[in-house]
Amino acid sequence: MIEIKNVHKKYGSLVVLDDINLTIKEGAVTALIGPNGAGKSTLLGVISKLLEADQGTVLLDGEPISKVKPHNFAKAIAILKQTNQINVNLTVRELVSFGRWPHSKGNLTTFDEQKINEAIQFLRLKEVEHKNINQLSGGQKQRAYIAMIVAQDTKYVLLDEPLNNLDMRYSVDMMLILQDLVKKLNKTVMIVLHDINFAATFSDHIIAMKDGKIIKEGTPDQIMEKDVLDYVFDHEFCIAGVNGKKYFIYYQESVDDKL
Repeated sequence: MIEIKNVHKKYGSLVVLDDINLTIKEGAVTALIGPNGAGKSTLLGVISKLLEADQGTVLLDGEPISKVKPHNFAKAIAILKQTNQINVNLTVRELVSFGRWPHSKGNLTTFDEQKINEAIQFLRLKEVEHKNINQLSGGQKQRAYIAMIVAQDTKYVLLDEPLNNLDMRYSVDMMLILQDLVKKLNKTVMIVLHDINFAATFSDHIIAMKDGKIIKEGTPDQIMEKDVLDYVFDHEFCIAGVNGKKYFIYYQESVDDKL
């Protein structure tokens, strides 16, 4: 279990996380939504130990993460940042094998190779496993990075805007893969998303943030409410129901409305 207790984070005088209290929902896809500067990426950074909170504590199975040894932490929590490009010549398989580092320290065992093979199969990359990652399409390359995370075989997977620069087809494909991580591999996924409708469609739980605070968390049905989204994004939303789910429709003020 990951628990965030009274976490604060500032950059100079700018408060980016303001008294965050949260327990990550187990066995689910949790989407973090909110405007730019809401603190979403910073929260992932603090949970993953890439950033240190100024105050407060993050607990992993009841133990402060500051006390968890790095190799044990890397076996429990994996993060894929927005900027994950590696400027060296690597094949897909070589990239995915990096996910086994916390377990093998570079000396791959038969079990490590099995995990690498499983990750490549799971992300449907078998046909390109010996290709250079720089020869891949954007969608294939992102799947290769996710495969590296899958090979790491952690319980918790943190993803910071993994749909960036992906077209609609690959974005949907990626979200279906993340759902399968939960359903088939028993992972817990926390993901920063900018597209609210993607969060409504593919997540089990949504956390809405603004100005470094958690405004509301709950099921997609609970978060996809006009008053919640209007406040979080400072924008007037129109919410529509489709096939039992709620989605937002872009609102545009007509000329008649302005008169």
